Amino acid sequence: MSRLDLIGCSKSFRTVLDQIEMVAPVDSAVLIQGETVTGKEVIAQAIHEASPRSQKRFVAVNCAAIPAALLESELFGHERGAFTGAVAQTMGRFQVADRGTLFLDEIGDLPLELQPKLLRVLQERQVERLGSGRSVEVDVRIIAATNQNLWQMVQERKFRADLYYRLNVFPIKLPPLRERRDDIPALIEHFVKKFAARQGKRIDFIPERVMEELKQHDWPGNVRELQNVIERAVIMSTEAVLHPQTADLRANSLEPAPVRTLVEAERAHITAALRETNWVVGGRRGAAAQLGLPRTTLITMMQRHGITREVLGQVAVGPDRPQALMSNASSQMSRGLHEDRTYDQSPSWVEDCLSA
Repeated sequence: MSRLDLIGCSKSFRTVLDQIEMVAPVDSAVLIQGETVTGKEVIAQAIHEASPRSQKRFVAVNCAAIPAALLESELFGHERGAFTGAVAQTMGRFQVADRGTLFLDEIGDLPLELQPKLLRVLQERQVERLGSGRSVEVDVRIIAATNQNLWQMVQERKFRADLYYRLNVFPIKLPPLRERRDDIPALIEHFVKKFAARQGKRIDFIPERVMEELKQHDWPGNVRELQNVIERAVIMSTEAVLHPQTADLRANSLEPAPVRTLVEAERAHITAALRETNWVVGGRRGAAAQLGLPRTTLITMMQRHGITREVLGQVAVGPDRPQALMSNASSQMSRGLHEDRTYDQSPSWVEDCLSA
């Protein structure tokens, strides 16, 4: 692919483009790190096409997608009869990519037992097919990628340190889409043109409100999620205006809930229990029983958190709650409002109004 296919002008993405320009002309190993579907293979292809090896093959291997038992043969090849089912000599991906670029995606999932063999190939530039005692020279440029923290895996002895250092000659960190929001409008326009042409449609206008809403979404699925949303919107469009289902984005948003203090969490938990029990404090079905607290302890906690006012406004009337009790609570509320003061929050008052 060409450099023009790398869409983005944000500062973080410009840094990536500059790194591509610097490392493409040399044969140094590159380690691309970033979240899932941030475009790691696209960057690897861009490095290959900007390199002197661009006329040779770009070969991609997903280390997580191939069973460990088959991965060695996939990478290094095998001789006929090397194992059951090996009916012919087969070249591995290293030989296929000779004088070109080999892209090892999800390198963090490479089995530990294969890591020394990969290291040997990188060091000696030779591969030995399974079942063969002869080494074959290969000239391959290695680009690896992962969404895992390889250094942490090294500390946990899940990834070899010597292989890590061999791969991490020139690291490139890809920013997630939420950290390059300025690039989202250009990506949207690119995908709209691409899918409209593919589906034989004409879409000339994207409402500013829609564009802003898409720009503010966090895109946990990164570029792939954005691409899917735009493709779906183009499919559903019956006119020249794009109308993606932004309500679905809001519903599926993975933004973390705001962090509460312990006091806020305790108050919310007590209030939820009171609402669930229809604001009944005591008895077998009361909030105190649900929370595993003595009734007097819960009343004290309600007093401390100031929950009385909210409770007064939501006292329920049921078959086990006399209408007179509701009238008593209402009259106290009215009196409190008239005198512009806080309702009486003494334990006895709360117990009279709320106990079952």
